[in-house]
Amino acid sequence: MALVLAWEAASRLGLWRPWVFPSPSAIGRSLWSGVVDGSIPRGIATSLRRLVIGYLLSLVGGVGLGLGLARSRTLRESLGTIVTGLQALPSICWLPLALLWFGLSESAILFVVVAGSLLSITVATESGVSNVPPLYVRAARTMGARGATLYLRVILPAALPSILSGMRLGWTFAWRSLMAGELLFVSGGLGQLLATGRELGDMARVMAVMVAIVTLGLVTEVLFFKQLDARVREVWGTDRA
Repeated sequence: MALVLAWEAASRLGLWRPWVFPSPSAIGRSLWSGVVDGSIPRGIATSLRRLVIGYLLSLVGGVGLGLGLARSRTLRESLGTIVTGLQALPSICWLPLALLWFGLSESAILFVVVAGSLLSITVATESGVSNVPPLYVRAARTMGARGATLYLRVILPAALPSILSGMRLGWTFAWRSLMAGELLFVSGGLGQLLATGRELGDMARVMAVMVAIVTLGLVTEVLFFKQLDARVREVWGTDRA
C-alpha cells in the first residue's frame, strides 16, 4: 500500500511522464471504464474460454505422454530427448507454424497454448512417475493390481505432488502462450485489449489489462491450486510435518 501511495505521489509531482508511466488512479479509472463498457469482461471471458480448452488438452496429453515416457523405455529413448529440447523453445516460436497450418483462427491460438503448456506437464509427470518407489508397485502387484488399476490406484496417486507442480507450471505457460497469440493478431480477448492500448498510446489501458491478468492469476492460484495442494498434502500427511 505504501508503495502505491508513493507511486501516486510521484506521478502527481510530475517525476515522470504520465503517458509513459501512468499513476495508480489513472490505471484504476481505465480499469473501471473497461468494466463499465464491457470490454474487459468480454476480453476475460474470451481469453478464459481459450485458456481452459487449451489447458485441458495440455493436461490430458501431458499426463498421458509423461506416463508413457516414464514407463516405456522405447518411448523414452525415441521421444525423451525431443521433449526435453522442445521444452526450451519459447511458445511464441510456434505461432508462425500455427498460422501456416490453421490460418487466423481459434485453432491457431489453441495450438500455441497447447504447445506452450503441454511439455512442462509432460516433464513433471515423467519425473513424478519415474520416482515412485518400486516397493509401492511391487506391493500393489502382490495384492493383484494390474493394468489400469495399477496406474490409477497406485502410480498416478503416488506421483500426484509432482504432477500438481507441472499443472501449475502448465497453467502459467498457457497464460503466456495465450497472450502471445492474442497480441499478434486481432482475435478478441485480453491480448487484443493490450494491443489496442499499445496502438493508441494508452498506457493506462495497457496496465489496467495487466492488472486484470494478474488478478485472474491470483484468483486461480488461491481458489484452485492452493486448495488442491492443501488436499494433496492432507492425503499425504505432509501438512503435519
